[in-house]
Amino acid sequence: MAHKLTKSFVDSVPLVPTGQTFYRDTDLKGFALRVGSTGKVYITESKVKRKVVRVTIGKHGVYTPEQARLQARELLLMMSKGINPHDVEKEEKARGVTLEQALDAYITARKSLKPTTIYDYKRTINCYIPDWKKRPLLEITKDMVSKRHTLIGQRSKAQANLAMRYLRAIYNFASYQYEDSKGESLFPINPVKRLSQTRAWYLVERRQTVIKAHALASWYAAVMNIKNDSHGKNRETIRDYLLFVLFTGLRKEEAACLKWCDIDLISKTLTITDTKNRRDHTLPLSDFLMDMLQRRKPEAVNEYVFPGANGVGRIVEQRKQMDRITLESGVSFTIHDLRRTFITIAESLDISAYSLKRLLNHKMSNDVTAGYIIIDAERLRAPMQKITDQLLRYMGVKPSAEILEHPALAGLSKSGQN
Repeated sequence: MAHKLTKSFVDSVPLVPTGQTFYRDTDLKGFALRVGSTGKVYITESKVKRKVVRVTIGKHGVYTPEQARLQARELLLMMSKGINPHDVEKEEKARGVTLEQALDAYITARKSLKPTTIYDYKRTINCYIPDWKKRPLLEITKDMVSKRHTLIGQRSKAQANLAMRYLRAIYNFASYQYEDSKGESLFPINPVKRLSQTRAWYLVERRQTVIKAHALASWYAAVMNIKNDSHGKNRETIRDYLLFVLFTGLRKEEAACLKWCDIDLISKTLTITDTKNRRDHTLPLSDFLMDMLQRRKPEAVNEYVFPGANGVGRIVEQRKQMDRITLESGVSFTIHDLRRTFITIAESLDISAYSLKRLLNHKMSNDVTAGYIIIDAERLRAPMQKITDQLLRYMGVKPSAEILEHPALAGLSKSGQN
């Protein structure tokens, strides 16, 4: 319907029970009133690049007909120049996207990100660049990146690199996610590139620490001294968890998240389904591990093999007991040192490279031959038991003939300090 949109006319137009009715202004082509069941709204519409574009101006009552007509003229002029007002609005919104909003969008888009990875992103940003979270991404400059990288590096070079790698990933995502009204990226230059251009990335040596062979006996003795008491009813769970990581070579979270449904005491295997490389990982259980799990099973308090304090969730914090072990044994270690110790001992026993990779669930994508070799859990049982036996010999639990220590486990210091 066509009619001059005046206040008296718009006031007189009744609401419709269902659907929508349009009244098009006779004075300004493209200016109209949309009437629905709950209100009256001014709109404008025209073609932009042969496509009809409709833009909402606002409600009658908030806008008078004349105010809406003036707004419509501006929008129609813009569209006559081939500019889509929706694209302009989208661009203005994108220009204001903050680091926090970009991170949320990145996490939503990257559907394959693991919960631990998401946690690491958020923790790193909250810890090292929290004052940037509410800042528009476009305001983060190369100089800011360079200065903050140096500042964080005074505390930890590794964390400085990590924080900027995470920022770089978010910014790269934003460069494809947010565009201007012409369809071009709003973030064409990643400010973190400054670190590469100036060669400012810190050179961080990969940790190579293990528990030395001669220190395993004292370490094991200190671990076995951990007992439950009235002050700590979950200490023996921590004890078993540390031993489990050492005797399986599993990653920290893989062992901590292990559930009883992942354990098959009949076939004597365990299966990790949420691994780092997203490939199910099945391992045979050695006699030592079978004894541990059969002892723990009747005492299970929830679905996790290593439950958290008071039987809630899974094990999370081991730092206090680890410090106690270090103090008693003189052996300083991290959870990942236990995995490295397992790997080093396995290598010292001349276990085949293919079996070793399978034990550790490392990818062999670059090895053509490996693609033709199928190694199931049963074929890993002998190597797994061999590693267990060697660990027990080093710990003094299993008698042995003279043991020649592998060079990687040797050390000048007899304290076992890493």
